[in-house]
Amino acid sequence: MDKPREIWIDWLRVTACFLVMMTHSSEPFYLGGEGSLILTRTDALWVSVLNVLPRACVALFVFASSYLQFPLHYSTGEFFRRRAGRILIPFLFWTVVYALVWGEPVQNFKDLLLNFNYAAGHLWFVYMLLGVYLLMPMLSPWAEKVGKRELQFYLGLCLFTTLIPLIRQWAGGPAPVIYGPSGIPNAAKYPLWGEASWNAYGVFYYLSGFIGYLLLGLYFRRFVGELSWRRTLAIALPVFLAGFALCAAGFLRRVNADAGGVFPVEGPVGLAALWEGPWLNDTLGVALMSVGWILVFRKIRTGGRFFERIVLPVSKASYGMYLCHMLLLGSISAWLRTALGIGAEGVLGAWTTPVQILSTALLSFIATALCCVFVQKIPKVGRWIIG
Repeated sequence: MDKPREIWIDWLRVTACFLVMMTHSSEPFYLGGEGSLILTRTDALWVSVLNVLPRACVALFVFASSYLQFPLHYSTGEFFRRRAGRILIPFLFWTVVYALVWGEPVQNFKDLLLNFNYAAGHLWFVYMLLGVYLLMPMLSPWAEKVGKRELQFYLGLCLFTTLIPLIRQWAGGPAPVIYGPSGIPNAAKYPLWGEASWNAYGVFYYLSGFIGYLLLGLYFRRFVGELSWRRTLAIALPVFLAGFALCAAGFLRRVNADAGGVFPVEGPVGLAALWEGPWLNDTLGVALMSVGWILVFRKIRTGGRFFERIVLPVSKASYGMYLCHMLLLGSISAWLRTALGIGAEGVLGAWTTPVQILSTALLSFIATALCCVFVQKIPKVGRWIIG
């Protein structure tokens, strides 16, 4: 007998998908020029709001997947067979598409032997998700038996690791930017708790990253009961706002320090990598915002015609939407920038930037949803393309 559908997870997936597009719609307003470019102080403020509000999107995707899949409901072999059809095959299809469409195809295919196509940077998500899936069979026996206090202990450790980026900065000062052979910038790390130049595997290494959202999904499924709307909002709003404030204030502080009060501020791509530090996926602010989103969405219980006809089909196509949306979003963003202008000199003045960001996200979401829902319905082919 099939379990009743978790309607709120479908709403969460659809929202997370839109938030992904909102994030990518904001990027042209701080990435540009030599790699990093913010034209005005007003643009910096808009980015600090409209690129921070959606920053929990990837964490919400991981949470939704773990909430439904972890601990495993069937054998390891069956789990991987199902995941291969749902995740891996569509990913391979769109990886080939991006390799052919963006950049130089021959070099792209050579690079794919070792990593994703950097021109389609959002595909990093799939590698991370596959890593989480590899851990699920190992952790499932423990997850079946774990008690509430023990799980809270491990969640507490995972939450502590979200402070590590802040601790590194406090201990080591402003981090210089180093470039590896790939040209991808990384902030140099101040070694903590067992880390050294010859050892990256410190005491919290194995509990950092997205493993916390895997455990968070388990915790909500097993131990978080029904909360009233009043109690939900009493917890969710302060938690979300605290996380938002940490991310937004951290971004603005770094941008203003580099601008010295004078805009535009620009530099190599490594500068933007440092601006992004406060809102990266392994930070406290993003973790707090994720919990706020989850608490609110858990209150959605009713379906109805709109859910059946709109939300559910889009939810089922959300993975494919994530994979292919950049092919449409880039063109829509460029068209709107041409039509509306840029920054305060645009046709809407100071409102040009937020209108562009939100319009790009909304139009991209609608267009991608229509395409993916249609393709997914193609017999025998759709599920291998969209998932």
